[in-house]
Amino acid sequence: MSDAREGILASFDYLDSTVDAIKGLKEKGFEEITAFAPFPEHHIEEALGYKHSPVRLFTLVGGLTGAATGFALPVFASLDWPLVVGGKPILSMPAYVIISFEMTILFGVLFTVVGVFWNMRVPDLKSDVVYDPEFSAGRFGIYVTAPEDRLQEARQILESNGPSQLQDDPKARSHG
Repeated sequence: MSDAREGILASFDYLDSTVDAIKGLKEKGFEEITAFAPFPEHHIEEALGYKHSPVRLFTLVGGLTGAATGFALPVFASLDWPLVVGGKPILSMPAYVIISFEMTILFGVLFTVVGVFWNMRVPDLKSDVVYDPEFSAGRFGIYVTAPEDRLQEARQILESNGPSQLQDDPKARSHG
């Protein structure tokens, strides 16, 4: 059997039709579905099965790393070059809270940026996404990729939800 995959791009005028088409494709086992919308829409995200973003874990790990670094840096500096001033202890934790706080913010932000790029898969060296400018002007779209033997099944599911436009393998035409 061939591993060749082709796609179908469907354009919808209504959100309900788009969500129903996505749910129908998911029920039949289609996994490679890309949805387009003119504005963020949580119904589409739910239909695609998106969960919470993993970026928040990057932020948590970055913040904890920053807090640990923020305390470790002055502690090691104080122990390496002890300076007794006015009989105060060498390790004075209240003074290190400010540095720790700033490092928590810095590392949290840096790890968040890395997490966003990681999940966006930037840089995308082989972009194969198809796009229609109408998706920015008010229409919704679905691009589904499937093996050649299941492409007709995907077409039937999309047609049953009343698309305003349906294109077979627009990627081949756009790069040809």
